[in-house]
Amino acid sequence: MNNLISLGNTFLYLLSFVDGMQSRLLFLGTGGDSFVIGKQMRASGGIMINIDNAQFHIDPGPGSLVMAKMMGLNLRETTALFVTGNELIKANDVNAVVSAMTHDGIDKKGVLVCPSTVVNGTSSDIGPFINKFYHNCVEKTITIDNTSKIGINDIDVEIISLDMPQSISCGYKFITPKFSLAYVPDTGFDAKIGESLQNTDILIISVQDPRNAKRKEHLNSEDAEKIIKKANPQLAVITGFGTKMMQSDPLYEAREIQRAVGIQVIAAKDGMMINPMSFTTSVRQKSLDSYQ
Repeated sequence: MNNLISLGNTFLYLLSFVDGMQSRLLFLGTGGDSFVIGKQMRASGGIMINIDNAQFHIDPGPGSLVMAKMMGLNLRETTALFVTGNELIKANDVNAVVSAMTHDGIDKKGVLVCPSTVVNGTSSDIGPFINKFYHNCVEKTITIDNTSKIGINDIDVEIISLDMPQSISCGYKFITPKFSLAYVPDTGFDAKIGESLQNTDILIISVQDPRNAKRKEHLNSEDAEKIIKKANPQLAVITGFGTKMMQSDPLYEAREIQRAVGIQVIAAKDGMMINPMSFTTSVRQKSLDSYQ
């Protein structure tokens, strides 16, 4: 039964774009540590979400422009940039993406959503990844240090608290009229994360390490199981892979997580595209009914 469900939904997310899809989720990179990205074992351009007429770019890391070009994306159409932390993997290309969005400031537009450290710097040694010129090129900047929810167009965005202050790092949950989608970046484990993600259709979670590796400030497969089981999404996608995860094989780890939680789990690949509408509660129930 689980295999049939998995195959059915795989068919949905791979082939449901021929219907003039207005919503899509596109992975411009799935690398999660400096070794994987430095060797370009996986790309690191972030995640692009298209929702009707809005285009959201999450964590424009190294290679964002190249990956966007390869995938046929027009960065001029970006509505908002969402950055989860002031780190190279999450924000290295934020200036280049803002430049592409705004014609280097000639057409001031778009929204930047981020922790305050992305704008002000993390410490005396680590300045902000976005420089002053490009910060002034966007129409509006929203820092989320003491914020629980914002709105862009008709989409609500909830701020997901992680194991550190929101001024340093956060996740985002996008609530649209048709589906909800959440992204949890690299973080240490906190049981409260799963609780805050309940009633989510699609959960994307950065899992650097396999279950046989455990580091305090990163999630491994066992941590991901706990979060996914508590959140209970229609689909979970693991991404942000580190060296040990690549050695273990993300596909194998995704299958083991799925076996443990009883929820469909897939391992993201560079360039992978998903139609979020295939994983709303109503569509999933319809696909399950076809196998009964």
